[in-house]
Amino acid sequence: MITQSPTLERILTQALSGQPMSLESGVLLLDQTESEVWRDIQQAADQMRQDLVGDTVTYVVNRNINFTNICEQHCNFCAFRRDADQEGAYWLSEAQILEKATDARQRGATEICMQGGLNLEAKLKGQSLPYYVRLVETLKTSFPEIHLHAFSPQEIQFIACEDGRSFADVISALREAGVDSMPGTAAEILDDQVRRVLCPEKIDTATWIEVVATAHQLGVPTTSTMLSGHIETPAQQIGHLDKLRSHQQKMQAQGNIGFSEFVLLPYVGQDAPPALRRRVGRDQPTLTEVLHLTAVARLFLGRWIPNHQPSWVKLGVEGATQALQWGCNDLGGTLMEEHITTMAGAQGGTCLSESELQMAITAIDRPYRQRTTLYGSVA
Repeated sequence: MITQSPTLERILTQALSGQPMSLESGVLLLDQTESEVWRDIQQAADQMRQDLVGDTVTYVVNRNINFTNICEQHCNFCAFRRDADQEGAYWLSEAQILEKATDARQRGATEICMQGGLNLEAKLKGQSLPYYVRLVETLKTSFPEIHLHAFSPQEIQFIACEDGRSFADVISALREAGVDSMPGTAAEILDDQVRRVLCPEKIDTATWIEVVATAHQLGVPTTSTMLSGHIETPAQQIGHLDKLRSHQQKMQAQGNIGFSEFVLLPYVGQDAPPALRRRVGRDQPTLTEVLHLTAVARLFLGRWIPNHQPSWVKLGVEGATQALQWGCNDLGGTLMEEHITTMAGAQGGTCLSESELQMAITAIDRPYRQRTTLYGSVA
């Protein structure tokens, strides 16, 4: 533990005792630059991980299905989206989606994660919701045992806006059709000053929180995420984490699962639009910066969000494995395919086998366990 700074030692000690960290303390931890201090932060985060969830590293066997990259929005960091008439645009048919789901089940998947662009043509009889409901029902009819983790808060807002419905109407209909949980993506940084530059057409901070709160109150858990390492400041990073923690505290007080996990998503900008690349001034944050933020996020979110996951697609397997020693307890999923990050220039790959995940975990002398989407045991 730190000896040269009583203030930092107190912050880490209080965090490990279960006290909620203040915003000022979180920023102070992020502002540290000395390697010795970083090691103390790492050790504290690793200790908190052990205290909360033990040494076993979990993973899920899943498949991503990004069913369309046609999107009406133009997020400044996105290399995935296309206009409908643009080269590389695609929109999977129901038969193609079922083919991917069939392959996933044959390979042992317990989860399908499905997200896509905001495609204005994705409608049935002039309405968006029936199209999304039919996608869900098609999958659930064929694979009732699969956990369907689908549709971001941005997609929920898009459907609601297109059809003139409430968020509760949309989420309830999707839940009844078979959606089991939702990705907490589209959060980026929950700070509207950043969002006006990074994703000006996306939902604002209050709307993102409103959508996930509606889902949680309807019994639909979500993940939580943060896209980091672009134009945001340490204060804005901590502000984002504070919004997640505050919401989770409210949900848990009401007896809801709320957020099932936190996933740190480092910015990848090798193939992002040139304007943002110039603004950011680098392709992505360093691994050291990502690991530092990983540890601080673990300490700040504390017992309220016990499951933390790195992104092996963005960090590579080696980087993600290192994150398991900086506060993470989960290595994510097999994915089987991934388009959004790889089209931005990430080199981490699009698929890992179970054995590859297991080998990465055993390489750091930790036990492993396959999990369900919501961190239960697989029968």
